[in-house]
Amino acid sequence: MQHRGTEIIETKRLLLRPFEKSDSEAAFLNWTNDAQVTKFLRWAPHDDIAVTRQVIGEWVSNYRRPDFYQWAIVLKEIDEPIGSLSVVKLDEKTQKAHIGYCIGSKWWNRKITTEAFEAVIAFLFEKVGVKRIEAQHDPDNPSSGKVMEKCGLIYEGTLRKANWSNRGIVDVAIYSLLSKEYQKKI
Repeated sequence: MQHRGTEIIETKRLLLRPFEKSDSEAAFLNWTNDAQVTKFLRWAPHDDIAVTRQVIGEWVSNYRRPDFYQWAIVLKEIDEPIGSLSVVKLDEKTQKAHIGYCIGSKWWNRKITTEAFEAVIAFLFEKVGVKRIEAQHDPDNPSSGKVMEKCGLIYEGTLRKANWSNRGIVDVAIYSLLSKEYQKKI
């Protein structure tokens, strides 16, 4: 893989860019304090903006690394971050990127996450050279699986009680897209 770090990616409605420390207030108000957003995730809603500041500060520090990928999903019409999308795990040996995402509940069901994920998929396959992109979701959160399917990922199966979230030990549905499958679609 040829790591490039978190580059700015622009779509019709979105600007995907590195977080800035000044994004903390918008992040806190738009999604990090929302229990609906974190219900199926591994981190609790932030009860204080200081937690959001700390997390974003860590991300900002990590942008020095060329293998760190953490995008703020900025909705152009309001010019502020409404969510995040990241490579939560990279495997150099298999050239695999595992993706995670979340956006504020106010923006659910507007195809924003799909638009962001599609842009990152293109970036990772075309510029970084990953061979496999994967993502997973709790089967009780089918909307997340629909995002994966709309982005071309293929359902591989459900692992029983193989993950954990704010709901406890949960099943996990796995999806993936291989570079050769992506190439056939473009």
